[in-house]
Amino acid sequence: MTVTQTRLSLSHKLALAVSPFLLLALFTTAVTSWVSWQLNGGAAAVNEAGRMRMQAYRIALTVASNPGSGDQKLLAHIDNFNQSLTLLRNGDSARPLQVPWDTTVRQHFADVEKDWAQFRANWLEHTPVNLSRLTPETEAFVADIDALVNSIEANMAGWTSTLRLLQIGVLMVALLGAVILLVAGYLFVLEPVNQLKQAIGKIQDGDFAFRVAPVGNDEFGTLAEGFNGMAAHLQSLYGNLASKVTEKTAELEEKHERLESLYEVTALVARATSLEDLARDFSKSLMSIAKADGVALRWSDQAQRRYLMLAASGLPSEMIEEEQCLIAGECFCGSSAPENALVVIPIRSLPQGSLKHCAKAGFETVVNVPVQMHDRQMGEVSLFFHARVSPSPAERSLLEALSSHLAGAMENLRLNALAREAAVSGERHHLSRELHDSIAQSLAFLKIQVQLMRDAMQSQDKAAMQSVLDEIDIGVRESYGDVRELLVHFRTRTNAEDIEAALATTLRKFEVQTGLRTALAITGNAMPLAPDIQIQVLHIVQEALSNVRKHARASQVWLRVEQQPAWVFEVRDDGVGFLVDDGSIDDTHIGLQIMAERAQRVGAAFEVRSAPGQGCSVCLTLVSPAIST
Repeated sequence: MTVTQTRLSLSHKLALAVSPFLLLALFTTAVTSWVSWQLNGGAAAVNEAGRMRMQAYRIALTVASNPGSGDQKLLAHIDNFNQSLTLLRNGDSARPLQVPWDTTVRQHFADVEKDWAQFRANWLEHTPVNLSRLTPETEAFVADIDALVNSIEANMAGWTSTLRLLQIGVLMVALLGAVILLVAGYLFVLEPVNQLKQAIGKIQDGDFAFRVAPVGNDEFGTLAEGFNGMAAHLQSLYGNLASKVTEKTAELEEKHERLESLYEVTALVARATSLEDLARDFSKSLMSIAKADGVALRWSDQAQRRYLMLAASGLPSEMIEEEQCLIAGECFCGSSAPENALVVIPIRSLPQGSLKHCAKAGFETVVNVPVQMHDRQMGEVSLFFHARVSPSPAERSLLEALSSHLAGAMENLRLNALAREAAVSGERHHLSRELHDSIAQSLAFLKIQVQLMRDAMQSQDKAAMQSVLDEIDIGVRESYGDVRELLVHFRTRTNAEDIEAALATTLRKFEVQTGLRTALAITGNAMPLAPDIQIQVLHIVQEALSNVRKHARASQVWLRVEQQPAWVFEVRDDGVGFLVDDGSIDDTHIGLQIMAERAQRVGAAFEVRSAPGQGCSVCLTLVSPAIST
C-alpha cells in the first residue's frame, strides 16, 4: 500500500505563520476605523451643539429687539434650531455626524429638549409682555446646552483613549508579525537556499557525487530532488561524454544535410520557368539527396485516374517507355495512399509479377512520396533502391517537405500561366471594346451610307449620290483618323509612379496629328494614382482630345491637372462649342458616352461645360481615388 505524503508548499507555510497576525491586524484596523468614525461623528455633534448655543442667543436677541411670534427672522432661527435638534437626535451619515450616546448624554439631551419646549412656550409662541426674565432663562437654557456639549466631549475623550490603545496594539502586532516573518523566512527560505548554494559550489568544483540532504516537502524539497536528479544526470553525462558528443555531432550533421537539401530544392524551384525543367531538375536533385538508384516523377490528372511521367532518372529505358502513363490501381506506383502519406513497397515480399518492371530492373524497394497541396494530390515521386531500405522519421519528414516544395512550385507555375492567359484575355477584351466604341460605330454609319448610295443609284438621283458619296468620304476619313488614334492610344502607357509623363506624351502626339497647340498645367502634390485608375483617366483625356479633333474646330487646347484637395483633369478648347442644356447630348454622342462610362467605372464625377462660340470644357474629378502601391 502506498502512503501519500501531504506536501505543504512554502507559500502555505509562510501563510500559516503570518495569517494569525494578519487577521489580528485586520481586526484591530477595523476596530480603529470604527472608533475613528465614532470620533468624527462626535466632533460633528459637538460642532452642531455649539451652533445650537449660538442659535439660542440669536433667538433671545431677536425676541428682545422685536417681540412677536410672527417675525420671519425669528421663525427662521426657530427652524434652524429644530433642524439642529433633529440632526443630533437622528445623526447624519453624510458628514458623518453621530452623537456618542450614553446615559449622561441622553439625560443632558433630554434636558435640552425640555428646556427648548419651555423656552418656546414662554417666549416664542406668544408675544411676551415682560422681558425681564428673558436673559436669565436664556442663560439657563444655554447652560443646559453647554452641559450637553461637555458630556459629548467627555464621551469622546474615552473613545480617544481607546483609539490610542488600539494604535499601540496594531504597532505591537506589526512588530511581532515582522519578527515571526523573519524567523519563518530564515527557516523556510534562507537555510534551504544556503544548502543549495553549497551544493552548487560542489558541483562547480567537479564533485558530481554530492547530493543535497532533504530539506522538507515544500518547493525547496522539490528543488532539492530536482537538483539531485540533475547532479545524477550530469554524473552520467560526464561518464560517457565522448559518446554523447559523437551522437550530437551526428544529429547536427544530419540536420545540416537536411537544410542543404531544402536549400538546394528551394533554389532550383525558384529558378524553374517550365514544368519540364522543374520536373527534370527536381528528380535529379531528389535522387542525389535520397541516395536512390532511380527516381520517377509522375503528374496526376484532376480525378487522379491517370499518372503521367514527367521526368525519370536512373531507370531503364524500357521501364520508362512502359510506364509513361499509368492507370490508377494497375500498379503500386500511381496509387494514392489512403492517408496521402509516404509508402514503402518491399518488391521481393510481394507476389511474383506484381512489379515486373521493377523486379526486372533489380530493384528491391520502392518508396512512393505523394506530391500534394492543400490535401489535394497533384502527383507522386517514386524512389527506387537496389537494397532493402526503410526511411527513418527524419528522412520521411525531409522527403515530404521536398515534395511539398515541388507541389508549391507546380501550383505557382500553373497560376502564372493562368495569370498570363488572363492578361492576354483582358488585353483582347480591351481591344475589342475600343474597336466597338470607335471604329465599329463609324463602320455602322458607312454601312447605312452604302445602302443610301444603292437607293440613289437605283433612282438615278445624282445629287443624292454626290451627297452620300461626300458622307462616305467623311466617314472613311474619320475611320482612318480613329484607327490612327487607336494606334496612338495602344502605344501610350502610364508611368507606375506619375501620370504626368503619359499626359505629356499624349499631348505631343495630338499636336503632331492635328497641328493644334496644346498646354499642360499641373498643380499640387498628391500620392500617385493606381495603374488601373491612370489607364482610365488617360483614355478619357484621349477621347476628349479626339472630340476636339473631330468637332471643335479649335486653335488651341489646354489640359489642367489639380492634385489637391482632389484629382481634377480638365480638357478645354477654344472651338465653336455647342449647347449642353438643349438635349443635344443623346445616344448619338458616342464619345461623351464612352467618357461618362469610363468615369463611372472608376467612381469619378464627369461634367461637360460648353456654349456656342465659347469652346468646350470636359472635367473629370476623382473624389477618393486609389493610390499606387
